[in-house]
Amino acid sequence: MKDYLSAIDDAVENLPYVDKDRLGAVGASFGGFSVYYLAGHHEGRFKCFIAHDGAFNLEAMYTETEENWFSNWEYDDAYWNKDQTARARKTYENSPHRFVDKWDTPILCIHGEKDYRINATQGMSAFNAARMRGIEAQLLIFPDENHWVLKPQNGILWQRTYFAWLDKWLK
Repeated sequence: MKDYLSAIDDAVENLPYVDKDRLGAVGASFGGFSVYYLAGHHEGRFKCFIAHDGAFNLEAMYTETEENWFSNWEYDDAYWNKDQTARARKTYENSPHRFVDKWDTPILCIHGEKDYRINATQGMSAFNAARMRGIEAQLLIFPDENHWVLKPQNGILWQRTYFAWLDKWLK
């Protein structure tokens, strides 16, 4: 995450075609997780966020996913183990949901209900957290899509929603 912020501070915002006062952060999958994390750590760099199919609450995701092997491999241990490894402890301590108290920027959460690796509850939870904090948020759920939006009509809706959100906050 420090690399993302360093890239913004040291390279991106100094490009002649970048308006550093109108930056947005968007990402899907790990990028969606990154957006949720950055929402609590960006220190005013971004004017809006878009997260697509990202993990928001790693503790909940540990048992929600259909593929438990990935949770065990990525997180190193269950969140309920009191003697978990340092790697697991650091993973759970840095779950994006733990930093919602620092959220202050509009966010669009997109998710497919047939994404069983990262369930749509992750997007719903992030959306609800933002709204409960009084932050403008939008939720776009695709009941018939998985980790990717593959159906043409859904793709059109995805594109329209995505660019409308950026236009609203960055133009």
